[in-house]
Amino acid sequence: MSKLINEKIIEIVVEPHQKKERLDTYLTNHVENATRTKIQKLIKAELVTVNGNYEKPNYQVLGNDNIVLKIPISPRPEFIEPEEIPLDIIYEDEFMLVINKPAGMVVHPAFGHHSGTLVNALLHYTSNLSQVREEEGPGIVHRIDKETSGLLLIAKDNWTHAQLAKQFAVHSIHREYWAVAWGHFKHPKGEIVGNITRSKTDRKVYTVSKTEGKFAHTFYEVLEEFEFASLVKLNLKTGRTHQIRVHLASINHPIFGDPTYGGRKINFGGDLAKLKSRVNNLLEIMPRQALHAKTLGFFHPHLNKELFFNSELPADFTELLKKLKS
Repeated sequence: MSKLINEKIIEIVVEPHQKKERLDTYLTNHVENATRTKIQKLIKAELVTVNGNYEKPNYQVLGNDNIVLKIPISPRPEFIEPEEIPLDIIYEDEFMLVINKPAGMVVHPAFGHHSGTLVNALLHYTSNLSQVREEEGPGIVHRIDKETSGLLLIAKDNWTHAQLAKQFAVHSIHREYWAVAWGHFKHPKGEIVGNITRSKTDRKVYTVSKTEGKFAHTFYEVLEEFEFASLVKLNLKTGRTHQIRVHLASINHPIFGDPTYGGRKINFGGDLAKLKSRVNNLLEIMPRQALHAKTLGFFHPHLNKELFFNSELPADFTELLKKLKS
């Protein structure tokens, strides 16, 4: 089956007072989910024009430039290749699946990730998947980050998908995450409230704002303290992109190992050579953010009852805890 790729057109009019900046650098900071490598590939493939002309990556962007990008996006469901990828299925009936997603797996095909995703695996496993939101992929009701492990809910038909999506919309879904965060919390239990919006300096990163963005609400409880970190249980009242990672970083407790929000540098306990060596060893164990979607609870619209599912911590997370305790 051939892969037909749709295109997403993005048009950017550069602000009048923009200082000179390389085209690839400028677009990396202004296009969602972009990396410099991906942007350079688009430019070299002549999928980027500036004022109607094809330019090189080192072109100096000027104020009022009109930039147009044609970005390949997720293939339509009928053109996504099924792939035989093992799935850790926690629960399944004729209406839905609960999947324990491993860290490193992208949820659905997108620019730069056309294979090896959860959707590719689902299409190989079953032909019964909802087709509600084409941009998300068949069956996908909600997402978690590529490097976050844990539970995901998959719908097999459109009516079930709609009923589950309503629960996410009104925040009645129970989602519990476990994370290893830097430092010791002032209070063993608490909540973090703060709007989440894109950073103005880097569009791939989110930040907390008092005046912009979407309202976000996270509850936390410290389960155990270690020398320079804490095991924390978190419950989401809202579900924003990178919510837990951004909220914890905003109170100076970034998730251990998180490369985006300051979790791969020493944030607690001093800057001693002995501590550096210990932290570097732990970062080798945890090359990602130490975040796992552990528990998922929702109302089953066909069975008319609440269901709750729990997942075991993955091996890297378990090993990290073992080393922290020792």
